[in-house]
Amino acid sequence: MGRCGRSADAPPAAGLDCATHFLRNAASARRFWLERAKERDMSGLLALLDDVASIAKVAAASVDDVIGQAAKAGAKAAGAVIDDAAVTPKYVQGFDASREVPIVWRIAKGSIFNKLVLLLPAALLLSTFAPWLISPLLMLGGAYLCFEGAEKVAHLFGGPHETADVSGADPAHLEEQKVAGAIKTDFILSAEIMTIVLAALPPSGIAMKAASLAAAGVGITVLVYGGVAMIVKADDLGVFMSLRGRLAATRALGRGIVHGMPWFLKLLTIVGTAAMIWVGGAIVVHGLYELGFGWLHHHIHDIAVAAADAVGQARGAVEWATTAFFDGLLGLALGLALIPVANWILLPLWGLVARLRPGTSSGR
Repeated sequence: MGRCGRSADAPPAAGLDCATHFLRNAASARRFWLERAKERDMSGLLALLDDVASIAKVAAASVDDVIGQAAKAGAKAAGAVIDDAAVTPKYVQGFDASREVPIVWRIAKGSIFNKLVLLLPAALLLSTFAPWLISPLLMLGGAYLCFEGAEKVAHLFGGPHETADVSGADPAHLEEQKVAGAIKTDFILSAEIMTIVLAALPPSGIAMKAASLAAAGVGITVLVYGGVAMIVKADDLGVFMSLRGRLAATRALGRGIVHGMPWFLKLLTIVGTAAMIWVGGAIVVHGLYELGFGWLHHHIHDIAVAAADAVGQARGAVEWATTAFFDGLLGLALGLALIPVANWILLPLWGLVARLRPGTSSGR
């Protein structure tokens, strides 16, 4: 018998049939193993895609959690945010219109640096190693908000106060001074904002806290300085509409914007001042409660509940408004009490420290 299972004396045609059968079997075997390999590759690819989809779902859920936590915590800092938006437009007053948006952009970049590079690591270290310091620092920031708001109220009722004459100053040098001052003010407000956000975050890992703080910081900065940019350019838009508008209604709207913007800025200042005093007072009252001195918090709560019971309708709104009123009243009283402390003690001490710094001349 031969290798193909035929006798040695079989005709040549039988040998040809045997070779053909062998080749067919080999081709079938090759197709079989190729299909098995493709199935393995396809199953591996499908498994990889399933893993990628699972990771994407987890990442999307994490992003949703980060954004949700950042939004909820950022809402707690509404008072400081409103004040930040109310304060910033004054830094572009007196400059050429072409420099307004670049100045706002420079302040916004400084604000991002303050929040993400300086304050975010400090907040994470604070929450990890000294969480007991959060309430006292919040109270310190709340007291500063009360002081700032009360100082504005004092200036409002104290008559006109002197302003520096900058008419002959170099515009570039003046811009540097204004931007530097704005970034310093933003650092204080950003510290208050980041501390409020940190205190409002639910318990979570350090990575989630960092992501939520970063998202809140960037979101608040975009909201504040994007709004400021629109506010400072609104009068230019109004002028354009009043001069180039095709419809009479468009031109009338443009004139209304031009005439209304000064009043809007004044309203924004009033709202920002009221928000500073209210939020600062609320932070101090809540901080005292957290430190074990809750009598003031309980008294305000009882008065608010009694007022809501007396009105009978819209109980939640009445209770909130009553609480905000007494928080603001306390904040105003605290701020007014801090004005002489700051002017007669803290500012002279700060001036003494500044004069003692190396490289500071005595005549400056």
